[in-house]
Amino acid sequence: MTANIQFRLTPTSQSSVWGSMQKKAIVFTKDSTNLFFHVLTKCNLSCTHCYINKEQHGTNTLDIETIKNWLNIFSKKASQTNLIFLGGEPTLHPDLSLAIKEANRIGFNLITIDTNGYLFHNILEKISCTDVDFITFSLDGATKKTNDAIRGKGSYEKVIEGIHKARTKNFACSIIYTVSDRNIHELELMPDIVHKLGLQRFFVQVIGMRGESSKNNKKLQVSKDVWLETIPKVAKTISDHGIIVMYPKVFLNNSDSFQCAGNVADNYFVFPNGRVYQCPICEDFPLHSYEIKNNQLMATPQINEKDLFSLTIPEGCVMNKMIQPQNLSYNKNGLPDHQIACCLLKEEIS
Repeated sequence: MTANIQFRLTPTSQSSVWGSMQKKAIVFTKDSTNLFFHVLTKCNLSCTHCYINKEQHGTNTLDIETIKNWLNIFSKKASQTNLIFLGGEPTLHPDLSLAIKEANRIGFNLITIDTNGYLFHNILEKISCTDVDFITFSLDGATKKTNDAIRGKGSYEKVIEGIHKARTKNFACSIIYTVSDRNIHELELMPDIVHKLGLQRFFVQVIGMRGESSKNNKKLQVSKDVWLETIPKVAKTISDHGIIVMYPKVFLNNSDSFQCAGNVADNYFVFPNGRVYQCPICEDFPLHSYEIKNNQLMATPQINEKDLFSLTIPEGCVMNKMIQPQNLSYNKNGLPDHQIACCLLKEEIS
């Protein structure tokens, strides 16, 4: 077992669960370029923790020509850029398969689809396992009761069905489990599920207080003690099945130094209204670093999120302190008990 603090997506060789087929695995390391491309904000579900904020991200669906033009903005570094198609629900886009073909033509390093599992427009019939490196499914409970309370009635069965369909066609698959106070009690049930589904990766994601979560008055973030007691143990159990597990560091140790991904990696979170962020926690605000105008990436004037990346505070992440300080605590001298890591900082166990 190895545990690495990393930032970027980079390819490594990994034996597939489907025999001799080799697939590349994605790991987050520093000095990388990652393009998170939201081709629309429309979705068939209304998840209680959805981060989409249509006031800030727009409501339009990009046409295929615009998608191609925007992909080509990043073509110079395509061979070092990892591309993730997102929504809303990206498979709701009728031309997602054409966007994937264009991404392959340009030569992006790794291509992933993040989906809720409904797999609209017969997407698995329009692309092959050689067109995308991974299909990542969102599942937020080990049982139908817990998952469907968060993601919507029927979504549990649909995502399991979607994974089976994708596996049958030899697509490499992974799961994202967004941990909150509503579902962490079922995380210990996930190792058997992940193993039986034949997945290659398992992502734990910490819930962010943005989008729909920011409107919820209930306690959603788990405490430091619960996080540290649960997450590393479950990650180890899943990795013992030969599955790569990645989870956020969240709480830094005294020996750890805080690093902001905005300073050490190139992350672009592109939305259909042309806004381009570098930090996902900033997405609820008009703080975007860039904007796409006339098919060109244009820097936005100050003040924007870049001005926050250089700030140093005892609590670690500036945006965490500003908008989601619930997971901070202080000693009797008024100093934070711990620093909060950059939300893009991951630990990998393989």
